[in-house]
Amino acid sequence: MNLIAVFLQAPSGAAGGGSIMWIMLIAMFAIMYFFMIRPQNKKQKEIANFRKSLQVNQKVITAGGVHGIIKEINDNDVVLEISANVKVKVDKNSVFAAAGDANNSQSAK
Repeated sequence: MNLIAVFLQAPSGAAGGGSIMWIMLIAMFAIMYFFMIRPQNKKQKEIANFRKSLQVNQKVITAGGVHGIIKEINDNDVVLEISANVKVKVDKNSVFAAAGDANNSQSAK
């Protein structure tokens, strides 16, 4: 009799474990969203707004680490002066930060 009762209770226990599994899965997705996806989207929007606000004679740093002054802005590229009479054309998406902002963040560390 006890063996039959044990076998009959096993499926109901498994069903309860299944609902807990779904709750844990949803909780893990929510944690990933709030700690990983949402901050990354916010940072991408900030960088996009920065690139829209680029101005001539602004000191910037590219993603490759090249420091320069913007001399010309086109639709998809930027002309940087990296030294006296040395100009480089770079993709606008490679402009990473304003040189003043980068120096301030490094001195804060």
